[in-house]
Amino acid sequence: MTPEMDALKVQILPEHQSLPYTVTKPKSKPTKSLILLIVASVTVTLGLLYVFKSNSVLSSGSLLRRRCTLRYSVIIDAGSSGTRVHVFGYWFESGKPVFDFGEKHYANLKLTPGLSAYADNPEGASVSVTKLVEFAKKRIPTRMLRKSDIRLMATAGMRLLEVPVQEQILDVTRRVLRSSGFMFRDEWATVISGSDEGIYAWIIANYALGSLGTDPLETTGIVELGGASAQVTFVSSEHVPPEFSRTISYGNVSYTIYSHSFLNYGKDAALKRLLETLQNSANSTGEGIVEDPCTPKGYIYDTNSKKYSSGFLADESRLKGSLEAAGNFSKCRSATFALLQEGKENCQYEHCSIGSTFTPDLQGSFLATSNFYYTAKFFELEEKGWLSELIPAGKRYCGEEWSKLILEYPTTDEEYLRGYCFSSAYIISMLHDSLGIALDDERITYANEAGEKHIPLDWALGAFILDAVTPTSDYSGKSRKYLGF
Repeated sequence: MTPEMDALKVQILPEHQSLPYTVTKPKSKPTKSLILLIVASVTVTLGLLYVFKSNSVLSSGSLLRRRCTLRYSVIIDAGSSGTRVHVFGYWFESGKPVFDFGEKHYANLKLTPGLSAYADNPEGASVSVTKLVEFAKKRIPTRMLRKSDIRLMATAGMRLLEVPVQEQILDVTRRVLRSSGFMFRDEWATVISGSDEGIYAWIIANYALGSLGTDPLETTGIVELGGASAQVTFVSSEHVPPEFSRTISYGNVSYTIYSHSFLNYGKDAALKRLLETLQNSANSTGEGIVEDPCTPKGYIYDTNSKKYSSGFLADESRLKGSLEAAGNFSKCRSATFALLQEGKENCQYEHCSIGSTFTPDLQGSFLATSNFYYTAKFFELEEKGWLSELIPAGKRYCGEEWSKLILEYPTTDEEYLRGYCFSSAYIISMLHDSLGIALDDERITYANEAGEKHIPLDWALGAFILDAVTPTSDYSGKSRKYLGF
């Protein structure tokens, strides 16, 4: 059941400025009229000062009351490449939640690796979760801990694990959260669906842009490239099969949203699949060594592989002897496109853009986030028309020697340097070749924040907003409604 959401209210407190005044010393003996004028001026000035001071006191009182009624909420985002804690402070005015995602009322911290990296050692997950809990506790008054809820929401990295393994890791995190001092229930640590993740990302994007509560077709869609999955979420005017459709309400407006998470199509997971496909090809044909067009020439597969935060390539040393790095953007693009089209022959819908999954034609404006953003930012592309710029940038990068890339980008981790050839080609294959976005389409921009207040485009913020506006949201300990809970 989807909760009904009231329109949010953001209030900006007024700033007061003192009113200047001047008293001029008379040059001659004052007359009666002059004395009366001075008395009147002083009276008016004192009156203004009194009003100003009263307003200041009222304003201070309002601020004090607001601070006294601050509420706190904590969400731990257990992603594929790392786990990030978000600490939110907010308050209510006239029954409406007031949010401030600035430094004063919002903080976050990310630790690597992700919880899915502890599949063989679930107890190891307690270390990072404990550190994140301690970070949150330092930002919330001790007296408010028992009234502040904490939730752990795991995403695609955990979705890739077998359910029994998921539960083993979650049980470890629940033990930590139960003893944290926060308000917590076991069902608040869970693996969320990819569809929910997409909806939350859509909510925070449109909240930041101020488009919630407006015409559904005026909202902005989200395409997100994570480590283990990719999400596509937007309002479509096409008929959408019910398994891909979600409906939420905001104020008096209802939104029917297409939302789907393409599991195993995130940047790291897709690269792992491609390398495994190439390795299997080498083994089955007996050719010995097969070229890897998505890795710069000269890269050695077992170098620092155990240090990779994503966990997907932690065992890449086994690729040595069967693959040879031979960076080539065009060949990498062809290989990644083939990866995206696997299973398309099983499509049971009118059309499928990626695999056998229904995807309506993209319409309206879109924000490309996560690894779309990081890749475009690395290549210093313009925010509009960036797809057309990515092709020549990718060609240059893929064709460069690994030894030269290390020298050219000395401050960039080798894990990321190793992946930019792949991600540049993969992005073009996904957004242009598969989803049909024109290379010069300026309606799609890459971003990691949005709006005049530069609010971070993190799905956890959308989950927090949805929770805060839910009518059952209170301090009574009653379970609050997230999508899928």
